[in-house]
Amino acid sequence: MTTKRKIKLKRPAIILIKTFSIILVILLLLLIFYNHEMNQLKVLGYSTYSSRKILFSFKKNDVISVGNSKTLNAAYESDDFNEKYFNNYAKIEYQNQKHLIKNINSLIKKKYNNKEISIILAHGSDGDVTEFAKRDKVRYLEEFFSYDFAKLSNYDRYVNFSDESGEDEETTIVYVNLDLDKEQYVDPVTINSFDSKALVTKHRQLTSKFVPDKLIKVPEKYSGEDKVKGESQAVLSFEKMADDANSQGMGIVINSGYRSFESQKKLCEEYLKLYGEEYVNKYVAKEGFSEHQTGMSFDIGSTSSNVFANSKEYSWVQENAHNYGFIQRFPKGYEDITGFRAESWHYRYVGKKIATYIYEHKITFDEYYIKFLDNNI
Repeated sequence: MTTKRKIKLKRPAIILIKTFSIILVILLLLLIFYNHEMNQLKVLGYSTYSSRKILFSFKKNDVISVGNSKTLNAAYESDDFNEKYFNNYAKIEYQNQKHLIKNINSLIKKKYNNKEISIILAHGSDGDVTEFAKRDKVRYLEEFFSYDFAKLSNYDRYVNFSDESGEDEETTIVYVNLDLDKEQYVDPVTINSFDSKALVTKHRQLTSKFVPDKLIKVPEKYSGEDKVKGESQAVLSFEKMADDANSQGMGIVINSGYRSFESQKKLCEEYLKLYGEEYVNKYVAKEGFSEHQTGMSFDIGSTSSNVFANSKEYSWVQENAHNYGFIQRFPKGYEDITGFRAESWHYRYVGKKIATYIYEHKITFDEYYIKFLDNNI
């Protein structure tokens, strides 16, 4: 019969095992504590990378007191992070821009305050802000950029136009954003992405290849000429308007609808021969610059009068067109904004919501577009 021998550990070995166990416990507690601290920051919206940098720089309590700050998070993620600007980052409004922190640092050095920097960032693209940050500190920042639709890249033009015209800031921004401080047809914006809200002016052109996606023929019942076409939604909305007008004893028709780039070019050439260049430049849109190419603009006529402005239908359309999504595109008194003489017959489909706002606030589509639709920052 064999007997089992008990292994007796020497005292140093026992001490070593206990020490190792204690170290493991401490490491486990530290890991639990670290994860807890990380989670606190991540719950506030800080990334894993930012949270780690915050903890290792012993700024966790400062960050907790700030709370969620996308700009501060971006700063910790950036190689351009400068700890002395910690409080600035925490108070500056975030913008999704590649060189956000680098530009903030530059603007701080130029002595802009946090509010001013937030304004600058909100009114320009990353490239706009980068260029703006290179220049000396400017005056009149809040005067112009208190308006959401002001563009950082147009700052110098705003100042020049305001000085030359004496116009207030809001008017200045609208005019400059519409390029009304430039010569007509010179260096126009090309509309590459078209939708029903696109603005076509003497400074904004359609390409020669543009044709509306849903172009349909206007039924003879609603047209004053043969083969009139228009964008489908605009045509259907006009039909509803014409039917309602007819039920009240009035008749309206579309005398002119869609015109292609080439059709508008031929029209300009005909008027040029008949009336000369001055007349064409003043009264006729050049090819690519005509709203008729959108298929959403119609020249409306009356069945009771050869002069639409003198007809009862004109008064009815003026008061009711917005209910069907149409606006008088070139109203009287706004020639300096639209670039065209007043045309009682020219109506543009923009949808009921926009048309109603324009009708109630007595503004042009140009102004509405700049204030609410133009996202080209």
